[in-house]
Amino acid sequence: MLDAARRVLESGWFVLGSEVIAFEKKWAELCGVAHGVGVGNGMDAIEIALRGLDIGPGDEVITTPMTAFATVLAIMRAGATPVLADIDMETALLSLASVERCLSPKTKAIVLVHLYGQVRDMTAWVDFSRTKGIYLIEDCAQAHLATWQGKMAGSFGLAGAYSFYPTKNLGAPGDAGMLVTNSSVLAKRAESLRNYGQSERYHHPELGLNSRLDELQAAMLGVRLKWLPRFTERRRQIAEAYRAGIVNPLVQHLAAPEEPSSHVYHLYVVTCLQRDGLQAHLRRKGVQTLIHYPVPVHKQKPCKALRCDPQGLRNSEQHALQCLSLPCHPQMSDVDIHQVISAVNSFRGD
Repeated sequence: MLDAARRVLESGWFVLGSEVIAFEKKWAELCGVAHGVGVGNGMDAIEIALRGLDIGPGDEVITTPMTAFATVLAIMRAGATPVLADIDMETALLSLASVERCLSPKTKAIVLVHLYGQVRDMTAWVDFSRTKGIYLIEDCAQAHLATWQGKMAGSFGLAGAYSFYPTKNLGAPGDAGMLVTNSSVLAKRAESLRNYGQSERYHHPELGLNSRLDELQAAMLGVRLKWLPRFTERRRQIAEAYRAGIVNPLVQHLAAPEEPSSHVYHLYVVTCLQRDGLQAHLRRKGVQTLIHYPVPVHKQKPCKALRCDPQGLRNSEQHALQCLSLPCHPQMSDVDIHQVISAVNSFRGD
């Protein structure tokens, strides 16, 4: 990484140069798509995808309340209105039945979040969006290298949005993101939008934003990409050990992936009715945990008036009260894994 940084510094070219072009090409090829457009972060990738499809004021975009706030904020920044559908309790992923209840004449797109790193039943989502005449956009921020029936996350919809935030499976030492697509029209529009809406130097036919993947970040991501397959495999090994070893009846696993390659375990999440007690117990045992996400989007102050599934968002609310992310880092040792399993199994409740 230091050599990559030195290469950029010595080149004297710091914005939209050869490093960005090279990483865009590598990541697009890996995703099995024709185009990659490097942007400032994952949220901007979603916004630019929506704006590139002329989705904005007066339009509705359906997504999940069980996601990082950036997903919904990107829809708002594009000028569109988020509509929140509920999740499936077994997976915590967006429920297709709930999405269907949220449809209206104003619906223009679905932002499907591959939460925790899992990709599921994409044929149903592709068919549904095509039948309803709406765009499918994938939020792949947690799903680097996740595949379903041989296709990579981000290649199913018209666009996929990736984040390379430092904590992601492929993380930069700073903010970074990419939009991936097979549409040459969308890719060209995205390239303009990320750079002030510029079509050619000093010509701005529309209002864009400043969201360019940095040369330094692109160069270092190119290096870190070499680690990703090995690190992904280790995450899967940890998850398999947890699924086999954690047998506490008070702690529930989410549904197993449909195929091994369809989950990259950005997070390994369990649920527990006594979540806070479990978290405190694990802390005493030397195991740190986090909650993703304790406050669903519709409970956030700026989003309380958003339209939701007419049957409510009960599953999302329940999941937010019960979910707990266990350590699942590729540099964990087998001893670390055993410690986590032993600590979870020793929880006896209040």
